Amino acid sequence: MKRAIITVVGHDTVGIIAKVCTYLADNNINILDISQTIVQEYFNMMMIVDMDRTEKRFGDIADELSKLGEGIGVIIKCQSEEIFSQMHRI
Repeated sequence: MKRAIITVVGHDTVGIIAKVCTYLADNNINILDISQTIVQEYFNMMMIVDMDRTEKRFGDIADELSKLGEGIGVIIKCQSEEIFSQMHRI
């Protein structure tokens, strides 16, 4: 399974989850786990996704998610699970 970590951070607005999830569904990316919180007016979401079925390259997905985030006023980062785990290992 080719898994990735997607993080979304920014000012809370209507439709953030819907837009991100619609993009993922349109690209055959399955959400395995999701956690989201809102602290005062700030939105934070972390997803673990399975990218086995997408036809797009990982870099293209990461770039498109970043552009999607710009359009809705949040920062979206997509990292491979391997790299994410190595960066956050103590």
